[in-house]
Amino acid sequence: MNTDNISYVYIKYTDYQLDFCLIMKHEPIIIEKIYPDPISKVWKALTDKEQMEEWYFTIDNFELKKGASFDFSVPYEGQIFNHRFIIQEIIPEKILKHTWAHPGHSKGESMLTWSLEPIEGGTKVTLTHEGTENFAGSGPEFTPESYRAGWEEILGIYLKEFLAKEL
Repeated sequence: MNTDNISYVYIKYTDYQLDFCLIMKHEPIIIEKIYPDPISKVWKALTDKEQMEEWYFTIDNFELKKGASFDFSVPYEGQIFNHRFIIQEIIPEKILKHTWAHPGHSKGESMLTWSLEPIEGGTKVTLTHEGTENFAGSGPEFTPESYRAGWEEILGIYLKEFLAKEL
């Protein structure tokens, strides 16, 4: 048995029964990328509706405002995946934090935090996706491995290519 994800095990044995409790720890997905662009350009790509449409998703009613809620759908491999997020925190050019849910596919909800850090010659973006375990049992598209692969593609290809274009 692989114990890497076990944070606590409780075993109680009496003459009549064996109680066994396993509490799993769930590590967040963390994707870090460095772009040779100023933080203002990266922040705008993450928060400007028109720019987001070019590399991320089309979110018709997007508004950069705490508490704002957005629903959008994404076709993928013959299916339509519904998304919903609610902005929780905005610190301009530093933090964008929002929920991430899939109405119609799962009752679970997770949290995405986009952190930007100026570095010499560019910007470091760290995407932290917490709570993907809340989608357990919703299908293979909702596993931590699937999310990790998707975020790697989005940040490592789509955002990188978008930022490399002259606007």
